[in-house]
Amino acid sequence: MSRLLVIGCGGVASVAIQKCCQNSEVFTDLCIASRTVSKCDALREKLAGKTTTNLTTAQVDAMDVPALTALIRAYQPDAVLNVALPYQDLAIMDACLSAGAHYIDTANYEAEDTDDPVWRAVYKKRCKELGFSAYFDYSWQWAYEEKFKKAGLTALLGSGFDPGVTSVFTAYARKHYFDEIHTIDILDCNGGDHGYPFATNFNPEINLREVSAPGSYWENGKWVEIPPMSIKREYEFPQVGKKDMYLLHHEEIESLAKNIPGVRRIRFFMTFGQSYLTHMKCLENVGMLSTTPVEYQGQQIVPIQFLKTLLPDPASLGPRTVGKTNIGCIFSGVKDGEKKTIYLYNVCDHQACYREVGSQAISYTTGVPAMIGAMLVANGRWQKPGVFNVEEFDPDPFMDALNRWGLPWTVEEHPETVE
Repeated sequence: MSRLLVIGCGGVASVAIQKCCQNSEVFTDLCIASRTVSKCDALREKLAGKTTTNLTTAQVDAMDVPALTALIRAYQPDAVLNVALPYQDLAIMDACLSAGAHYIDTANYEAEDTDDPVWRAVYKKRCKELGFSAYFDYSWQWAYEEKFKKAGLTALLGSGFDPGVTSVFTAYARKHYFDEIHTIDILDCNGGDHGYPFATNFNPEINLREVSAPGSYWENGKWVEIPPMSIKREYEFPQVGKKDMYLLHHEEIESLAKNIPGVRRIRFFMTFGQSYLTHMKCLENVGMLSTTPVEYQGQQIVPIQFLKTLLPDPASLGPRTVGKTNIGCIFSGVKDGEKKTIYLYNVCDHQACYREVGSQAISYTTGVPAMIGAMLVANGRWQKPGVFNVEEFDPDPFMDALNRWGLPWTVEEHPETVE
């Protein structure tokens, strides 16, 4: 029996909250908090009479640490699930430390203002020392290790799908299938069609900044950075078909390189259609992906934030998206002295997700593992003082929960590999 405070009420949050309410034996009490409390109230009304979980709502600005601290102290949750924006991670972690609550999120910290001189100095130092230039990395959150350890609190980072499930897949493969894992290829395929000329499947600011950035991968103990979208491969995805995919930088590469001993190479690939890439390149060429404010009619606006208001809300894509996702990992290594390769993946159907919780599969595949991570922290299965990524815990209870709560997985022996 646990009390959970959820920060955020977007598409992923809606799925996570509904799955928590399905799991009311664990989550007996839940508070939904967001800057726009009307969205929280609407979701609570939607769930009225469908769950025994006691639902309440609250208005809070996640960047206002004193206000958030006061809310946590007043509600006294066993844990706080952050499904807001990555910009807000550090503020929410600060509030959890001040109020004495465990912390769970789905994506690592990313600065909203990439021109801030303090952030810029740290960023440039990291680029020089580590060799990748993505705007997001784990160093800011890993720096909280001693604070959470001293407070006797757990911070669980990246309990989404990728990062999240893909990292749990890695821990599971290492525990049950390999003595040594040598290579990891993380493949994220969205075979869905929403019918719009251009839309993003999750927060446009985060999605477009991620995709338009230089790609990078881990090989032989160091980062290798490449121009954006410069490495392309084709892959035949089970239940989806052959798709073009491109190598991107992704945060779980950083944590897996740190936590999986002996790994020689880690790459992340995501599928994109040509229409998406053409639209994105045009927007980038005219400056619409910029995070630097510009003056328009006497007001300062951030181009990518303005673009976000013009694009379809990812939370609205559910009823019109058809097709399936396939997200997983191809592992190669050694077991009992013999070379071994497996493909561990999940297939998720967009319309099945919509029928169950009113979302498309991208929100579903992140919201379900967010609930599972919160459950394992709240019930003590994944609870120890400090800051941890999901692959640092026993993967078995998480893997069992994936099968139970809507994301069943498959292990394929001798799969097609990526050259």
